[in-house]
Amino acid sequence: MAVKLRLTRMGAKKRPTYRIVATDSRRPRDGQYLELIGTYAPIDADSVKINEEVALKWLNKGAQPTDTVKNLFSKAGIMKKYADAKAKKED
Repeated sequence: MAVKLRLTRMGAKKRPTYRIVATDSRRPRDGQYLELIGTYAPIDADSVKINEEVALKWLNKGAQPTDTVKNLFSKAGIMKKYADAKAKKED
């Protein structure tokens, strides 16, 4: 099963909010997901809430983030922590 970390659209018409979720890549965009990781509201001054432990858990299991999710994780510092942990493990 190929797991992706991606956005699921929520909210009203022309007022989107998104959930950052871990899901099977073959599922529909707004379909069932495995676990909720956080939320993202681009309208509200880029409001982002991410559960860092859950995000790192899925990255360590091999889940692939989409480009947008990867950018959100980078801004939150999660990708740096993941890279540091991975480099430490290889040493």
